[in-house]
Amino acid sequence: MVLETLNPLLYNITSLVPDTVPVATVPILILMCFLLLVWNHEETSSVPGPGYCMGIGPLISHGRFLWMGVGNACNYYNKTYGEFVRVWISGEETFIISK
Repeated sequence: MVLETLNPLLYNITSLVPDTVPVATVPILILMCFLLLVWNHEETSSVPGPGYCMGIGPLISHGRFLWMGVGNACNYYNKTYGEFVRVWISGEETFIISK
């Protein structure tokens, strides 16, 4: 008798979940998507350079400077974006001007 009450095949799992859970999750998902869009939105800069992209751009930019060195990283960004480039070093916006 104890084994019969512990057998999960005898119970319907969907009857244990209330009907309000799917109704409550839809507004929460919509709100989370809206907040993600607002957080990801950025003003477009007139200076070319790698995008911000939720903070990943500055990490990649800083990592490139650490990995390649200042000279090689500057040459890479100048070849990619032109003579006047905006990058991030240590989380701060930095401008590279070269000719």
